[in-house]
Amino acid sequence: MNEPVVDKVVIITGASSGLGEETARQLVKSGAKVALGARRKDRLDMLVAELGPENASAFQVDVTDRAGVEDFVADARAKWGKVDAMLHNAGVMPLSPLAMKRTDEWDLCIDVNLKGVLYGIGAVLPIMQEQGFGQNLFVSSVAGHVVNPIGAVYCATKFGVRAIAESLRQEVKGYGPLRTTILSPGAVDTELPASVKAEGVHEAVSGIYQSIAIPPSSFAQAVIFALSQPEEVDINEILFRPTKEA
Repeated sequence: MNEPVVDKVVIITGASSGLGEETARQLVKSGAKVALGARRKDRLDMLVAELGPENASAFQVDVTDRAGVEDFVADARAKWGKVDAMLHNAGVMPLSPLAMKRTDEWDLCIDVNLKGVLYGIGAVLPIMQEQGFGQNLFVSSVAGHVVNPIGAVYCATKFGVRAIAESLRQEVKGYGPLRTTILSPGAVDTELPASVKAEGVHEAVSGIYQSIAIPPSSFAQAVIFALSQPEEVDINEILFRPTKEA
């Protein structure tokens, strides 16, 4: 087990697959407890059965529902008695050129990737302030550092996640050891490419992921590294890619 993580309680959004699901597995293996949130409750229940109800709890939530996110975080605290960290992981990646004018996808991307993060902060920050400790971990992306011609809205949201996280890092200095970590992965083998629906773009993105994507365990280990530091060390950002990624 990873001793610094033992008995930490970590809330994870987007926990029914991909980065969230694998991170939950690796955290429990390291001795942590996890509160899992996502829309697909059946998938969460299967994961809880795998990890054991003594280690994990499930809550059906859509991060675009502010009241639902508040209830999820409150449920996690009631279940486990504290919140050591929250991994703001839920996200979508509907890539397309702006000229395609896929406005519903623009709205969804902003609602999930930005508002969902803000709702999570709004729900968990008062608890962390009251406790005097806690860590928020945010999932940005390489696309939060480098813009591409099919990612205007997605890149904007991931740049935005980094801005929100950095502002939060500066804001919480008076509340005790509250830490803030941004994780910016490149191509990782998850369901995220499935959220690319635009004809032609979907095929191209899926092909890239199939050829270079690294396993979600790479992300999970980065999370555990950030969580494992002594409280006087604040790992603010981790940027990583597949070795093959340009």
